[in-house]
Parts: sequence; structure tokens; C-alpha cells
Amino acid sequence: MTSTLFRTKKVEQSILDTEEPEHALRKSLSALDLTVFGVGVIIGTGIFVLTGKVAKENAGPAVALAFVVAGVVCALAALCYAEFASTLPVAGSAYTFSYASLGELPAWIIGWDLVLEFALGTAVVAVGWSGYIRSLLDNAGWHLPAELGSRDTAHGFGFDILAAALVLVLTGVLVLGMKLSARVTEVIVAIKVAVVLIVIVAGAFFINTAHYHPFIPKAQPVPAGGGLKAPLIQLMAGWAPSNFGVMGIFTAASVVFFAFIGFDVVATAAEETKNPQRDMPRGILGSLLVCTTLYVAVSIVVTGMEHYSKLSVDAPLADAFKATGHPWFAGVISFGAAVGLITVCMILLLGQTRVFFAMSRDGLLPRFFSRVHPRYRTPHRPTILLGVIIAIVAGFTSLSELAELVNIGTLFAFVVVALGVIILRRTRPDLHRSFRTPWVPFLPIVSVLATLWLMLNLPAETWLRFAVWMVIGFGVYFLYGRSHSRLGRHEEVTADQIPKHGE
Repeated sequence: MTSTLFRTKKVEQSILDTEEPEHALRKSLSALDLTVFGVGVIIGTGIFVLTGKVAKENAGPAVALAFVVAGVVCALAALCYAEFASTLPVAGSAYTFSYASLGELPAWIIGWDLVLEFALGTAVVAVGWSGYIRSLLDNAGWHLPAELGSRDTAHGFGFDILAAALVLVLTGVLVLGMKLSARVTEVIVAIKVAVVLIVIVAGAFFINTAHYHPFIPKAQPVPAGGGLKAPLIQLMAGWAPSNFGVMGIFTAASVVFFAFIGFDVVATAAEETKNPQRDMPRGILGSLLVCTTLYVAVSIVVTGMEHYSKLSVDAPLADAFKATGHPWFAGVISFGAAVGLITVCMILLLGQTRVFFAMSRDGLLPRFFSRVHPRYRTPHRPTILLGVIIAIVAGFTSLSELAELVNIGTLFAFVVVALGVIILRRTRPDLHRSFRTPWVPFLPIVSVLATLWLMLNLPAETWLRFAVWMVIGFGVYFLYGRSHSRLGRHEEVTADQIPKHGE
């Protein structure tokens, strides 16, 4: 039984499956498209909110260094993703990589994990976007009925109509084709990056260098606590992180790391890339470099405009402009955040449908969902199904407490991909790799350790919810996936064709 649970799917077979006419996706994306996708999903409200919040509570002006540290941790994982995505240009990202290196059960686990991560991420972002739009409508004198607004403020029945509508519209765009999705993303990302650059350039004129002293504030120990809200490492070892000081930079890095989540979604589009061997590494690493640069620049500006101890937690960048007598920029920032969340939502939905499609093509989920649209060459069935489900979830559910599950799901995928690189180097040294992760196994091991450290800093209740979802996943696999696996059925046919002893 153990051998069947850890059976691996050959890289050559995975690539061959992408050529089946009924299950083949259209190749239309370039390195620029991939980079834009990466920037589009990484840059969200985090750049406008998280920078000031972490500066005030964890690191002071040294939050800029925290972004660099978090960027390095992401870069370690990105190098591993780049090798896999260029060597195995198949939809599914970490799921497909795991199937080729770790085996079927680990692949199922990571695929099940990614389905939750992307679905929940899409719903959370849609709800956040709805909040910005309602605020802009209120400013214009238009008010939605309470029953159709936020679930958090509704009394009795409540359905977030704006969040649900956004998901359904983006579902339609994704069904109509990747190239259309890429063009929509390029326009929105251009607006979003322009707003960020305006904020950086305008804010630079209001910097007071006295606010940078001290650049690394004196360390302040955090009292250890208990309960499920506490970080897991605190419950395990009684260790509590410190704020400010040198260690405060690393504490801040574990927080701002989540502003980088999303670059791994680029890998899910590998199968739809014209030249994945060349363009995948460029798209993944390029988007990460652009976003790290923008994050560092914004953090330097916001801590220079207003002393870190006076920054607001909810809207630090907008309030920093108000403090300097320029409230007009607060509106620009809100507009940039609202527009930017559209691409975040769409690309997360894109990533989920591709993982679901890949699992269906392998038989671990019903094969019905792996047939592509005859005209648009997109996985329209899982896209419509998941789009409708997520729209309902976004409309009816308050997701603030579940947002952490998105983080642990992404970090878990990082660990699996790094381990997969090491294993595939040993089991398939003959594979042609157009991009090779440097210093294997040293660099992937460092990536695993750094990622695990960040995971241990997540609340214990997040780990508990994650464990529950994984238990459900095991049940689905053993009740359906294992018996319907195409790889398993192929092995059974092959075994039947081998002459029995004495025949």
C-alpha cells in the first residue's frame, strides 16, 4: 500500500498529458505577462496598510530591512519554483511538482491545501474590495442597503453583493481566455503601480530625516502568553518574540512576509506560457524583485513622513499624508487599493482553477472538470464551479479570522517545493533543466528552515484549522482519489500485461 501512496508521475508523462486535445490549454503568455501577473497578485492593500502597522508595532524605520529579509526568504522559495516550473511546465504548480518528486499522496495533500488557500484568498480579497467600493460610494452619497453590504455590519440576513459580483465577473473573464485575462491584468496593474509610484515620489518631498532616528529602536521584550491565539512556537517552547531592536526586524519580517504571498501563483500558468523554460524564471523572479523594491521604497517614505510611533494602524500611509497637510493623496491611495484588489482576486481565482484542473486531469478529482472549452481552450467547468462557490462564500461569510489559513497554506507549499527540488535532483539527474536552483541541496534546505520558522510564528488556532482541512482531504483521497487515479489505473493495466510466472 505504501508504494501506491508514494508512486510518482514521470515528468515526461505529465508533459505528454498536456498534449491531449480535450485537455490542452492554449499557450499565449509571455515573460511580461507572467511578471505582470506576479506584481498584480502580490501588491494589494498590504503595501498601503502593513508597512506603517509593522513600523509602529515591531521595527520602527527598520521595517525597510524587514521587507528585505522577507524578500530574501521568498527569493529562496522562488528559485526552487523557477527550476520546477521551467523543467515541468504543467498546470498545477506545487501540486504537479510534488507528484513528480514526492509521490501521489503528498501531491494530493498539497493540491488540497492549494485549493483551500486560493479559494479562501479570493473570497477574503473580494470582501476587502467590497469594503473599499462601499466607502467610495458612501463618499459619493450612494448607500447600499445594510442587507447587501458587509456581513460584519449586517443584523440578521446579510449578503455582500459587491464581493459576490466581483468574483462572478472575474470568473467570466477567466472563462473567455488567458490572453484577455492578461490584458485586463496589465491595465489594472499599470494603474496600481502608477498610484504606488505617485505615493513614493510625492511622499519623498515630505520626508523629515529626523524621523529616522533611531533607525533601529531599542528592543522591547514581549510578555509570553498562552491560548490558541499565541504563536505555536510560544506554546511549544515558551519563547516570545521581541519588538524593535535587531530581533524586532525578524519579528517584523515574519509579519510582512505575507505581503509577498502570490508569486507562487505565477507557476500555475506554466502550461499556458509560450516559452516556459525561459519565461517562467523571469516572471517569478522578476515580479518578486519589482515588488520588493516597491515595498522597501514605500516603507522608507512612510517612516520618513511621520515618526513611526505616531503612525496609525488602519491607514498609515493615507494618514501620513493628512499629517503633512495633503489629505488629497488619501483618496488616491484608496483608489489604488480598490483597483489593485481586482487583479489580486482574479489571479488567485486563476491559480485555484489551474490546480483543480490538473488534479482532475490526473483522475484524483472527477475527470469531467478537466475538459477545456472547445473555443477558448480554458478549463471552463472548474472555473465556473469554483467561481460560483467562492462568490457565495464571499457573500455570506465573515472571513477575517480565516485569512491566516491562506498564509499557512502558502508556506506549506514552499516547504514541499524546496524538498521536491532536492529529491528530483537525486532521482532524475538526467532531466534537462533550463534553469537550475543554485547550491542544491544547501539553498533549498535553508528555504525549508526559513519557511518553517515563519510557520511556527503563526497562531496555534491557525494550525488547528489547517489540520482539520487536511483530515478532510485525507478522507476524500482514500474514498475517491486513490481508486480513480489515472497513474494507478495505468500501473494496473501494465501489471496485467506482464506474463505471470510459469505462463
